[in-house]
Amino acid sequence: MLIALIARDKPGALQTRMDNRADHLAYIESTGVVAQAGPLLDDAGAMCGSLVILDVEDMAAAQAWADGDPYAKAGLFSGVELIAWKKVIG
Repeated sequence: MLIALIARDKPGALQTRMDNRADHLAYIESTGVVAQAGPLLDDAGAMCGSLVILDVEDMAAAQAWADGDPYAKAGLFSGVELIAWKKVIG
């Protein structure tokens, strides 16, 4: 099941993102369930959130992944949305 994780950073939290980025990327690599991922960008091109496509068994697994993300543990996000997603193109 593909799940889109859409997360918005708290205002002024770019340093929190940068401080935890290596751990976040290592988590993505180690869990093996991320099909695609990348930062959301603001109008100035600065990172301000995340879009992660998870390939997991169910929504509970997606929630567990989201809860274990070092960004989430660091309190980076103002909110996280998990939405079932269907790949059509690409």
